[in-house]
Amino acid sequence: MLTERQELILKTIIQDFTQDHEPVGSKTVMKQLPIKVSSATIRNEMATLEEKRLIEKTHSSSGRIPSSEGYRYYLDNLVEPLRLPENVYDKIVYQLDRPFHQVNEIVQEAAKILSDLTNYTAFAEGPENHGVTVTGFRIVPLSNRQIMAILVTSDGNVQNQVYALPHHIHGDEIEKAVRMINDELVGKSLKEITPTLLKGLANQQIAGTHSAELLSLVEDVIKDAASEQMYVDGQINLLNNSSEKNVNDIRSLYELVDHNDLISNLMGDCEKVASPDLPVQVTLGSELPNDLLKNYSLVTARYNVGEHGEGTIALLGPTNMPYSQMIGLLEYFRNELAKKLLDYYGRFQ
Repeated sequence: MLTERQELILKTIIQDFTQDHEPVGSKTVMKQLPIKVSSATIRNEMATLEEKRLIEKTHSSSGRIPSSEGYRYYLDNLVEPLRLPENVYDKIVYQLDRPFHQVNEIVQEAAKILSDLTNYTAFAEGPENHGVTVTGFRIVPLSNRQIMAILVTSDGNVQNQVYALPHHIHGDEIEKAVRMINDELVGKSLKEITPTLLKGLANQQIAGTHSAELLSLVEDVIKDAASEQMYVDGQINLLNNSSEKNVNDIRSLYELVDHNDLISNLMGDCEKVASPDLPVQVTLGSELPNDLLKNYSLVTARYNVGEHGEGTIALLGPTNMPYSQMIGLLEYFRNELAKKLLDYYGRFQ
């Protein structure tokens, strides 16, 4: 552990570097400390912090910048969530206050709001589908052999996919399949409708000889409806915050954040090693498994929607982001998002 004075110096260096993105010298620190200390004493303390590998010297300046270990110490021991200006809170409430017709619309808007407020890349993952049941299934003809399969669930969500039907499946078989599917699946939860259950229905050939093909279509729609939806916004901000000069690395980074499964797994891994006592977690790039993220930090927060499950919101930004502000923002935002979703779910009870 550090002494109180050393912690004050480290905190000052991090806050200064976050604001100006320039190495911080002893005289700059001296002017900002709340205690009276000579420049020589500060230099000695900075030397100690450097020995502890919490700060490091750059080649181009006598100033110091925080190291990964320094950021981690700061995040574990010194950071305090900062209250944001009232107009930020007002903007969040205003943008979440408009009418939404589906859960996914709310979650998607959450990612957009966070990206707009921070100029970082934002992620929002919807709550788990605990207890969500099928309320209806329809097939709508679009053209000669094209149809749209539509699944409606008890939380008001509508999932649809377009399919091209084989020539040997006829309209009466489709109508019979829709009736059978509604008879057998309406009222069941998405978790209950497993491939095994659908295969059993197909074996009964309730919908004729082509029931297996039609039920595989249902399985695709169910799988999409049951998956937790991840939304990404502000991918272009990666270019603003990237120190990468290699075009291929930038392209790979862009593809990485656009790959929902990878980001979802990444966020899940961060939560596994995080402290359950903290509502907002910060994982530094040096702690992330992908080397493309070495100069970034991932700030994640869980939100709770009661019996409807939990979801996650996150920000991906540079390592020298203003953590106090970002943690304060996510602490507030996760509660507002949960309230909005609870209001939405309340319409279906």
